[in-house]
Amino acid sequence: MKSMKKKTLIFDLDGTMYRGKQLIEGGLKAVTYCQQHDIPFLFLTNNATRTPEQNVRHMEEMGYQNIRPEQFYNSAMAAAQYAKETFGGSKAWFVGEKGMEEALKQYGFEITDQSPDFVFVGLDRHADYQTYSKALSLMFHGAKLIGTNKDRKIPDGDDFLVGNGAVVHMFEYALDEKCPDIGKPYKEMLDLCLNHYGLCAEDVILIGDNLETDIALGYNNGVQTVFVTTGVHKSSDIERLNIYPDLVVEDLDQLDLNSLCSD
Repeated sequence: MKSMKKKTLIFDLDGTMYRGKQLIEGGLKAVTYCQQHDIPFLFLTNNATRTPEQNVRHMEEMGYQNIRPEQFYNSAMAAAQYAKETFGGSKAWFVGEKGMEEALKQYGFEITDQSPDFVFVGLDRHADYQTYSKALSLMFHGAKLIGTNKDRKIPDGDDFLVGNGAVVHMFEYALDEKCPDIGKPYKEMLDLCLNHYGLCAEDVILIGDNLETDIALGYNNGVQTVFVTTGVHKSSDIERLNIYPDLVVEDLDQLDLNSLCSD
């Protein structure tokens, strides 16, 4: 007999729920529908700037209601857990904002610039040349580069901002070495998220606007995906990038979420 358990929707944030400080109405309608019809949902984001609590406030300011911090899993959390479990070490320096700092403390790292084991690189909207140079110096003296994600760009209103991937690539170029692949679209991010919530791949549906991260994460790992064209990529990019979602919509309010989650 087929299980009646509903699948869990895992939404992206930037470009799916909002663009910077600009609400995406379809995202609000989708989340509200889930809340009204007891459809489980989470948020999985490469953006490591905000803590889960800050994510809640950011979304509430745009009109979302009854969102909880525990519904958010971000690339800073994944990077901190991955480094701790894979390499050991307990001392870290970071380029990033509050979300990166909180994640490191959550996983037991001492934040110090005195012979750190790692330098974590998350998006930092206030970093300058001296910040990057200090981080690079620590890496040249033995700290391992850990980039939270490799996003090329992030949606912001009607425009785009430089993504953390561009910053990580700068350090990789300067060091002439690659850092671990952790954030979306890499399997480590999926496995860590699913383990965090006690879910299996067949229990979830990934929903996002970025073919190279959100959709590739599912496409490469056998997870059902929904591509929404409100952010980074458009339908015309599917063939160009050779990344194929299971379903494509122009707006999330086009989805029959109850049927989607009951399949």
